[in-house]
This record gives sequence, structure tokens and C-alpha cells, in this order.
Amino acid sequence: MSEKKGHKALQDLKWETAKDLGLDDNLQNPGDELTTREAGKIGGNMVKKLVEKGEEAMADETPGSEPPSRS
Repeated sequence: MSEKKGHKALQDLKWETAKDLGLDDNLQNPGDELTTREAGKIGGNMVKKLVEKGEEAMADETPGSEPPSRS
């Protein structure tokens, strides 16, 4: 994946995650700052989604296997 596509994919994921958390309105106003808590929620959930997508991709590569279940 090119660097430009990778950056766009991360930006898209950030907005998707913020929307899921009801924080997308906070990102729309560049003059407004996110609280540390809001930024942490977005970043933490982005990481969670990336891990899940990675596990799914690995499971797709290995026939007959499923990603580990998360509690």
C-alpha cells in the first residue's frame, strides 16, 4: 500500500471510529481541541479495529482457521 493510500485509510478509520463514538462533531471543527480522553478513545478504538482486521486477514490466509475470540 502506498504511503498516500495508507494515510487516507487511517484518516477514514479515524473518522469512522469518531462517528461510532459520537465524537465526529468534535473533529469537524479544527479550531476546537479534543480532550485527552476523547483522543484516547478514538485512538484506542482505532487500534482495536486494526487488530481485528489484521486477525481477520490472517484467518483468511490460513484455510480452516478462525480469529481468536475476544472477551
